Amino acid sequence: MTGTDTHLLIVDDDERLRGLLRQFLSRNGFLVTTARDAGHARRLLAGLDFDLIVLDVMMPGEDGVAFTRALRAERRTPVLLLTARGETEHRIAGLEAGADDYLAKPFEPRELLLRINAILRRLPEPETAEAPALLHFGALAYDPGRGELWRGEQPVRLTSTEAQLLRLFAARPGETVSRARLVADLGRDGHQVQERAVDVQITRLRRKIEADPKQPRYLQTVRGEGYMLAPD
Repeated sequence: MTGTDTHLLIVDDDERLRGLLRQFLSRNGFLVTTARDAGHARRLLAGLDFDLIVLDVMMPGEDGVAFTRALRAERRTPVLLLTARGETEHRIAGLEAGADDYLAKPFEPRELLLRINAILRRLPEPETAEAPALLHFGALAYDPGRGELWRGEQPVRLTSTEAQLLRLFAARPGETVSRARLVADLGRDGHQVQERAVDVQITRLRRKIEADPKQPRYLQTVRGEGYMLAPD
């Protein structure tokens, strides 16, 4: 999903940066709407659907991490955080809140473009004509063709990264998938941060499919090798 059918929401209190990003991303084929803060973004989200949100962390009032956490209670729209904070713990906090990626300021516009396109490539693909069989995790059922997780008739919300992870595992149930493979498939860069980010996403996914995430039954750790999905 790229090009003129892709609608981005840029949320940043810096008016100059909003304008520059709107201009740059529009030139690269995106529809772009901007918001000055979380409240403004909420009003836009009430009437518009977006394919991805680029969100500044350090905003007056509700910051980007808190806003991301609130968004995740309502929708799966991918979120890319912009932050002046370079420390790993702050990046991890953003991922734990539900962000799909982060980019530290200052940044090159081309890197932002690459990260946006990487996230969009990870979005669930349309349903195929011949959908694979459902995978079951206790009371939950996962439809690999639709990329959807259900508890009975209630959908379980997944972020785009969680959906991508589950799809990767569902393609090879019962097989160990290495952390290096997950890092490569998720498209992140910076080796040490990549693997920590994968671990965070695994932890978040376990909270949604496991009865006891601390003693996982379905998304198992294979010591020294990686992770394995073991559905019922």
